[in-house]
Amino acid sequence: MDTYVADTDRYEHLEYRSCGDSGLRLPRLSLGLWQNFGNDRSFENQRRILRRAFDLGVFHLDLANNYGPPPGSAEENLGRILARDLGRYRDELVITTKAGWTMGPGPHQQGGSRKYLLSSLDRSLARMGLDYVDVFYSHRPDPDTPLEETMLALHHAVVSGRAMYAGISSYGPSLTRKAAAIMRDLGTPLVVHQPSYSMLNRWVEDGLLEATADEKMGVVAFSPLAQGLLTDRYLDGSVPPGSRAGVGRPSWRDNMLTDEVLDRVRGLNRIALERGQTLAQMAISWVLRDRGPRTVTTALVGASSVEQLEQNLKAVDSTEFTEEELRDIDRWAINSDINIWWGATASKE
Repeated sequence: MDTYVADTDRYEHLEYRSCGDSGLRLPRLSLGLWQNFGNDRSFENQRRILRRAFDLGVFHLDLANNYGPPPGSAEENLGRILARDLGRYRDELVITTKAGWTMGPGPHQQGGSRKYLLSSLDRSLARMGLDYVDVFYSHRPDPDTPLEETMLALHHAVVSGRAMYAGISSYGPSLTRKAAAIMRDLGTPLVVHQPSYSMLNRWVEDGLLEATADEKMGVVAFSPLAQGLLTDRYLDGSVPPGSRAGVGRPSWRDNMLTDEVLDRVRGLNRIALERGQTLAQMAISWVLRDRGPRTVTTALVGASSVEQLEQNLKAVDSTEFTEEELRDIDRWAINSDINIWWGATASKE
């Protein structure tokens, strides 16, 4: 078995930003293990991607209990890769996981109850072979559980040593402020919010980025490529075999690939080409653009190959936009009913 030794220049490639008002720092681009790290993908390819990511300074690895397929397998595969390759660098890695979406049958395999969150965290740690994660998130708001109970579970995860920090995901502006106030009173501040955000899914601009700035929280934007729509894969209107739409992955709905959405994607692609970027690179650059105190801390990208990872990382070199470019982008960057995460959560408050 080959012995992995990390590149000694790994911290020379990326900028690192503080996560809100905390001492936690994250690379401008982070690796999400949502789609490409289950048992349906080559394990050796997963090893190559993770090793290359770390060599390029991407030390933030984001998971959830239900990532796969099957659910849990992404955490298991990361655990295998930690044991073989990256475990010796655990102190450098920021490994995050979540609980909230369905993991199995019964009332305590989903939601925001103390029972589900803490038992799920224990199982996540066992799958990864870890004593702690760096951030544990409530993956979604749960209208059937008091917010105080969910926040107390996050607080306990931290004070018990199973997590270094606590975060929330897909909470609206009002709930974010309420959750932050509860956690502040408990003495375990929320350090990060993880919302979906892309050119075709701009809901965070309607109060959430202001809320996170006011609450001194970092922002980890997921799905900056709009579940793959903001790539060159669908420009001709067809559905390539192996794409998320083509294999019916749960991150897609039938109404996403409409003529109207494709017109917007093609308009954005023309601007990207004028900037000397691929559409995917521009989409990531745009999410990371300077918005003052409302600037996104890091964007999560997936990668099905080392080459795709390297191409995505080039986006961090071009996060500046002219006013004219931003106006042109706004003509096409319109909410397109692709936010699949609201359907099973509380309201957008």
